[in-house]
Amino acid sequence: MKTFTLEEAQALLPLMESLLKRTMDERDKAAAIELQLQEVTRWIAVSGGVMVNVVKIAQQRAEIDEHIKLARETLQEIENIGVQVKDLDAGLLDFPCRFEGEKVLLCWKMGEESITHWHTADTGFHGRQPIDERFKRKSSKPN
Repeated sequence: MKTFTLEEAQALLPLMESLLKRTMDERDKAAAIELQLQEVTRWIAVSGGVMVNVVKIAQQRAEIDEHIKLARETLQEIENIGVQVKDLDAGLLDFPCRFEGEKVLLCWKMGEESITHWHTADTGFHGRQPIDERFKRKSSKPN
């Protein structure tokens, strides 16, 4: 598993934020089209059947598939860098790090200006601890 120093993780934040936004945008576009298709289905059920534009519906399904594909590819790009997506809706990322001989996770949430917290794998987001000078001095790359 790749690990990051605090400085390396901080330097990646603009890229990670951009990738997260792209993923969320693609997911939201797919969801919006899906809602349109659900409305058509509801309308057909309520009306007892209506003429629908089959070509348009097929195009919309293809658009959904493409948006989902792009979102998955972007998530994979984040994971290939070594960063863990913990909650896409919240924009929550973890950067594996070594601290005092232990693997911990630097925790960042979209909207935060910098990485200010960390936690162990066992405690998760609710066990976040502030990064203090002790952490800043001791976080390092493995040998």
